[in-house]
Amino acid sequence: MSGMSRRRITSKELAKLAGVSSATISRAFSPDSRIGSATRDRILAVAREHGYQPNAIARSLNNQRSRLVALVVNAIGNPCEAEEQQLLVHRLQARQLLPIILCCADHSDRLQLMRLASTYQVDHVVVFSDMVSMQDAVDIFHTTKPIIVSFEPLDNENVSSIRIDGSEAADEIIDKIVRDGKKRFAYLSGTNSSWIDKLRRKWFADALTKRGLAFEAQAFGDYSYDSGFKEAVLLLHRDKVDAIICGNDVMAIGARDAARRVLGKSTPDDIAIVGQDGIAMAAWDCNDLTTLSLDHVAFIDAVVELIERHDAEIEGPHSITLTCTARWGSTA
Repeated sequence: MSGMSRRRITSKELAKLAGVSSATISRAFSPDSRIGSATRDRILAVAREHGYQPNAIARSLNNQRSRLVALVVNAIGNPCEAEEQQLLVHRLQARQLLPIILCCADHSDRLQLMRLASTYQVDHVVVFSDMVSMQDAVDIFHTTKPIIVSFEPLDNENVSSIRIDGSEAADEIIDKIVRDGKKRFAYLSGTNSSWIDKLRRKWFADALTKRGLAFEAQAFGDYSYDSGFKEAVLLLHRDKVDAIICGNDVMAIGARDAARRVLGKSTPDDIAIVGQDGIAMAAWDCNDLTTLSLDHVAFIDAVVELIERHDAEIEGPHSITLTCTARWGSTA
């Protein structure tokens, strides 16, 4: 091997070896650039022979596009977030965009985490997490327009948002449960500080108010199966409720198991249990959960549409509203 092939060669050196201009080298490594396939193949062959790798960071400084998208999430292990993030990652990669995932759960300095991501000059930032201040996110990612999907929409022309409306579906679910004779309702929250959790609770509370009812008990979990199981046992022992609305599907599955296995209650005859999210696991035959469901494909379509609006530099603010539906199972 020659001395040149043992070190990383520059694009100028590759251009000389391939007998083309530096601009042609740049086009050869850009998937959406116009260049003849024979020319591209020849350049890539020479690049492989001499160990050349393009420098994406340097290229981003030249064209002011990093092609990076920061995804600010609570946790990767949560089934709902995992399903949504997998869909989004595939959609971004299909557009030659690369995600940087910032996982806020169990991270003590979330501001520093966002500052670190901002130093990579990300083109877009999508905030799924409700563990960070939206104003902090706007301030830190000041060179781009954040997209917020699980936080109270800001009155800011530089911030786009996806709004979720589950009021009609919640009303439909409560209507059936009340007609089935249930009167003592409890709400199992995921995170007490979560704005989206408060919004979800309000959809069901308003539906109960219309029927002269209200939540008679409330408990606080952490969106996990274990918290749903434990809090359901306490609720059913302490408050004798006959319906539990849960902040997400995973807690609802835990509550259903607690009712059946610990207290010997059947669903929906003895107790109605409702989840929220509409994750794939909720529809499994062993769970068959009644849930307030969001179409995750439509949700990610909306995120990608907002990214494309930002790319096209269409004036904002941009907002897309999605509607939830009732997914009926055997628990309510």
